[in-house]
Amino acid sequence: MNRSVVHIDLDSFFVSVERLQNPQLIGKPVLVGGAGDRGVVASCSYEARSYGIHSAMPMKMARQLCPDAIIVRGDTSQYSYYSNMVTDIIQEGVPLYEKTSIDEFYIDLTGMDRFFGCYKLATELRQKITRETGLPISFALSQNKTVSKIGTGEAKPNGQKEIPFGTEKLFLAPLSVKKIPMVGDKTSQLLRNMGIMWIRTLQEMPPELLEQVLGQNGLVIWKKANGIDNTPVEPYSEQKSISTEQTFEKDTIDVKAIKAILAGMTEKLCYQLRSQEKLTACVTVKIRYSDFNTYTQQMRVQYTSLDHVLISKVQELFDKLYQKRMLIRLVGIKFSHLVQGSYQFNLFEDTAEQLQLVQAMDRIRNRFGKDAVSRAVALGMRHDDFNPFGKGKK
Repeated sequence: MNRSVVHIDLDSFFVSVERLQNPQLIGKPVLVGGAGDRGVVASCSYEARSYGIHSAMPMKMARQLCPDAIIVRGDTSQYSYYSNMVTDIIQEGVPLYEKTSIDEFYIDLTGMDRFFGCYKLATELRQKITRETGLPISFALSQNKTVSKIGTGEAKPNGQKEIPFGTEKLFLAPLSVKKIPMVGDKTSQLLRNMGIMWIRTLQEMPPELLEQVLGQNGLVIWKKANGIDNTPVEPYSEQKSISTEQTFEKDTIDVKAIKAILAGMTEKLCYQLRSQEKLTACVTVKIRYSDFNTYTQQMRVQYTSLDHVLISKVQELFDKLYQKRMLIRLVGIKFSHLVQGSYQFNLFEDTAEQLQLVQAMDRIRNRFGKDAVSRAVALGMRHDDFNPFGKGKK
């Protein structure tokens, strides 16, 4: 049986939500993100994109490209609200879906042709989402995730497209290699240096040659260029929280060492959040004293997954919570109120330099392991080296 996979993407999602709140923004170049010179563009309207502006661009550069652009600070709670609305509509209307980010979904309609017609069902779902939320949305239907995702990009803005079974290679051939998911700027430049600009050229190349140049990724890219992708649509389930805790071999009152451990624990949780493309809006710290009495304190935060933001919140909560001056047996951290999202929300608050630092550290962790790099605040005392008597390393 041929698969039927739909890719759905909410067009310029943050901008679209802002336009629902303020219709005067419709038709104008709009930038969502940090307003200062060191701020970053989190999202931009199609009118702004015509000036060469794109997400993650420094706001100062964006303003130079389009001095008349309207800058909006952004409202993360509203974005989560509308994302959940869309998720609920999709959940009610289809048998299997995967939510890959705050504004992007895959839907598996395999076998539904015998009842409704997959393209008709997807069209009606798109119309319902727009009718009930007011948001523009684009989708594409094909036999797999890769072709559908590329198809959605070709259908935008606010459009839809079907790539019939057997026409995948023909559809992909005239497109730029940059359209292939996982082909970033560096890979694109490498392919350009090889004289490869269009997917058609990749389709005609021996896969072994791409493997020699790009390793295993070369084979994956070759398959995607030929419309081959057997990746399943993974059933979506919302993870509510992630947590970690540390029990000490000996109870301690070494606050400096405990704070270093909390910083290290926070780092690892933040890396886990980013690996899963999630953000947290609530931080909880737990302390268990030597008498086994346990206390917790929490605070709401702007959606984030960045170490330096959450480490400061964790340590602030610890200072508020640690009042008894008793020996501590255990400390714990929990991040809850999780939503899908990667760096997008963080662009509202953080500078390009901060984001680049986090991304660079994550690349090192991905290559050499999660403990390969750490912030100085967490290096004062690593978990494995903790000495409850406060003398540093064992």
